[in-house]
Amino acid sequence: MDCRLDMASADIAAAFDADPGPDPWGGGAIAIGQFAPVIVKAGRTARKLIRPMHWGYPAPGQATEMAALGSMRWVGHVRNLQSPFWIGNLRHVELRCLIPLTSFSLPAGGRSARVRCSLEQGGVMAAAGIWRDLTDMPVFAMLTVDASEALRPVEGGAMPQGMPALLDKAAQEQWLRAEWKEAARLVKPYSGSDLRVETLC
Repeated sequence: MDCRLDMASADIAAAFDADPGPDPWGGGAIAIGQFAPVIVKAGRTARKLIRPMHWGYPAPGQATEMAALGSMRWVGHVRNLQSPFWIGNLRHVELRCLIPLTSFSLPAGGRSARVRCSLEQGGVMAAAGIWRDLTDMPVFAMLTVDASEALRPVEGGAMPQGMPALLDKAAQEQWLRAEWKEAARLVKPYSGSDLRVETLC
């Protein structure tokens, strides 16, 4: 999955009614193993804050302070919500975040076929995420779900195996504030009609 966030911090902040924070983002690709801006609640307040974090948790059995340079394996996606590796973070509302995206692309069968998704009217989407503080940096992971029907190929190809767990405006607020039983119901294929899907050669 290739993701982009082609929007500056001030515009992201305006879209999510959030504080832009002290570290500006100028736009570009975001990828596992790199830093990207995510949106979190500011402590126990109602405010939201943009905070840069590393995309990817250390894989099980690894510790960042013990790993040789360049040898870390990062887990960037959450698919099994019952996994002991993730459930602790998922149940704690203060460890949930929103991951802003302007587009993402996915394999769609064959060696090179891909689909790119964005909003019909442009702007920024939000995927459900979780985060935690390690001893040396904050990290986040993105929740993924089965692909939406909007991604079903018209001719040939194959349905993508998954996509980000996108949240509409109402669901974004719930994800950051609801108890886990309610929040878990938000993790499902996106049903909005505002998703633009392009086939890439």
